[in-house]
Amino acid sequence: MPLMTWELWLARDIVADNPLPWQKSMDKLTPGRVAQAMGGVLAVIGTPTLPPKPRGKSQGWTPGKRRSRKNRYPTVKKTAHKPRKEKRKSA
Repeated sequence: MPLMTWELWLARDIVADNPLPWQKSMDKLTPGRVAQAMGGVLAVIGTPTLPPKPRGKSQGWTPGKRRSRKNRYPTVKKTAHKPRKEKRKSA
């Protein structure tokens, strides 16, 4: 928590006051007001991540690519079970 407050205090000079309609403008911004305006700073800085990959319908096969049939394997069937041997009844 203290580290976050310190970062907000350091960012006071960078951010512009962007009050909500019911808030008054301030000369010296509080940490809460700085946190409220940090979205603009982060939008200018950008992000180190790559843009998202396209989703939806795939492009399909590339033209000229040869298609091969699927490998077919024989069907494996369960074997019939042998009936259990009955125990002999002793006399």
